[in-house]
Amino acid sequence: CLSPSLGSVLSPSAPFCSSCATAHVKLTVPTSRARAGLGYLSPGKASGSSLCSQVMEGEPFYHFRHRGTRQRALSRHWGWHMRLSRDPQVLWFEQQTVKRRSRRGAGVVPTDPWFPKQWYMNNDVHPDLNILTAWSRGYTGLGVVLTVLDDGLEKDHPDLAANYVTMGRIQGEQLLQGGWESTPSAHPQHCEMGVWPLQGVRMLDGSIMDIVEAQALSLQPQHIHIYSASWGPEDDGRTVDGPGVLAAAAFHRGVVQGRGGLGSIFIWASGNGGINYDNCNCDGYTNSIYTVSVGSVLGDGQRPRYSEHCPAILTTTYSSRTTSPVQIVTTDLHHRCTDKHTGTSASAPLAAGMVALALQANPALTWRDLQHLIIRASKPAHLQAEDWAENGVGRWVSHYYGYGLLDAGLLVQAATTWTGTRPQEKPQGREHPDLIRSLEHVQVQLSLSYSRRGDLVVALRSPMGTTSTLVTVRPYDTSQEGYKDWTFMSTHFWDENPKGVWTLQLENKGDDQNTGGCPMGGGEPHFYWGGHSSFSLLGGQFGFSLLATSPPFPQDPALALRVCQDTTPKLPAPHPCPGSLLSPPVPRPAEQLHPAPARHRRGHASPALRSHGHRRVSEEGPAGSLPG
Repeated sequence: CLSPSLGSVLSPSAPFCSSCATAHVKLTVPTSRARAGLGYLSPGKASGSSLCSQVMEGEPFYHFRHRGTRQRALSRHWGWHMRLSRDPQVLWFEQQTVKRRSRRGAGVVPTDPWFPKQWYMNNDVHPDLNILTAWSRGYTGLGVVLTVLDDGLEKDHPDLAANYVTMGRIQGEQLLQGGWESTPSAHPQHCEMGVWPLQGVRMLDGSIMDIVEAQALSLQPQHIHIYSASWGPEDDGRTVDGPGVLAAAAFHRGVVQGRGGLGSIFIWASGNGGINYDNCNCDGYTNSIYTVSVGSVLGDGQRPRYSEHCPAILTTTYSSRTTSPVQIVTTDLHHRCTDKHTGTSASAPLAAGMVALALQANPALTWRDLQHLIIRASKPAHLQAEDWAENGVGRWVSHYYGYGLLDAGLLVQAATTWTGTRPQEKPQGREHPDLIRSLEHVQVQLSLSYSRRGDLVVALRSPMGTTSTLVTVRPYDTSQEGYKDWTFMSTHFWDENPKGVWTLQLENKGDDQNTGGCPMGGGEPHFYWGGHSSFSLLGGQFGFSLLATSPPFPQDPALALRVCQDTTPKLPAPHPCPGSLLSPPVPRPAEQLHPAPARHRRGHASPALRSHGHRRVSEEGPAGSLPG
């Protein structure tokens, strides 16, 4: 059970620092001790502390609140922090801080009055998303539940009222609340023809903390099939931020346990930071291997000004049009309709709806199966970009569009004949492969110091000659913090043979006076594929190069590798990656507190979702001359 001193530890004499409405502490205890811990911390036994609940069912994370702490205190309580860190029964804890998370944007018969305005679905542009083909084959998303993670729904809207379902409360407060669920029907809709059955999760309308994100991402994983999110860290071109410990654990739990073990599907808007030269590989939500990152394209195939350069983008859907004021049609507040929804906030839900059609066609698809199918159902088509390149297996891929425009007809057709992938694996040790069936995600975990982080370009070249730029120049990123155990991800090497020399390139694009330290402890790629073997990343299998860099980076690659190996302190091993290693992140002792990061919506909000965004994208024209 928890140590007898825990009650007094949770009753500090000084006020507890918190940027949320109440002070929150989360403790992790071994599962075998959970019952004793719950009993010990029952009301009246914890000296003013109360146990709110277990954060995620079946996971050893618990949420506590201290009633005597001051709201939004500006100072940290290091005494309390140190006492918890020294308690041998507390494996990990973290004070909950408020995060800013904002939206990025923004049986069915097409007889609704606004359907003619849905140019991306009604063959008004070529190619469109080919959704009518999927419908003509009888696929409407029947039986598939898609949930939008946002800030609420107008439950009495004519398009929503008949199907509104209250889902209740979480943690005894309105952290999360229900939305609505629809089933395909033949009656005309008031505004739009939807693509999917839908629910809503209200989680952006209050203080956003790691625990709120985790609960939203893990809500009813056996009932909900698809989670669609159009929000994330600020797209300001200077932020590097991602999920906290609990949200990361929720992603892991979703792909391992969701949908009866087939894995929850997470669809994410890639971001609208192109105007600020942002890169979604600095966003730990869109570059997660567990999310499908969705980009945007204009109706005429031009790249939107807000589109971000990012190798984590897997696919693209439409978001706006240059030849017409009509953008994406959706519900509006006060029982109205709008045709002004745009940004990647509009693109991601369209992709999520098409995935729902594929799941109806083949309910046995795993989360990885769907990523394979999305790649095969995405085509370059008329999408314009200067960086289209053919990878080592003959697929064309772009940092702005991923593998191209998603085709719903192709997606459901491929779903009906898909035979499935082998279990996901990640290389361990130094063994060499017997057989590698399919390379999937490639991650690079990097730690290095740099005097101006935004001037550093990082690229990865595969043995088959594919070069993926992991992060581009970000002129507004003047941080001197460098990258601290940050994980970049690329989908551009999908299905390639990984055997051979991989080259990591670091290039200074800024002032010659920039200085930096060698990559520390994480300058190696991590590979994922479907198969039963692993291969060595060391001993000649991993190349390293430094291009046009400034001191103290050595110019000779061999010298650089040797210097970094000799002088860099050994860092803790990275968290195990779920899929092949079916375990949550390793709890760490007392984590440092950081200011609450920004979270914002990506693009114009879907107006029937109450909007509290910090910024909305209004520039709908082509990108012009943004750097590639």
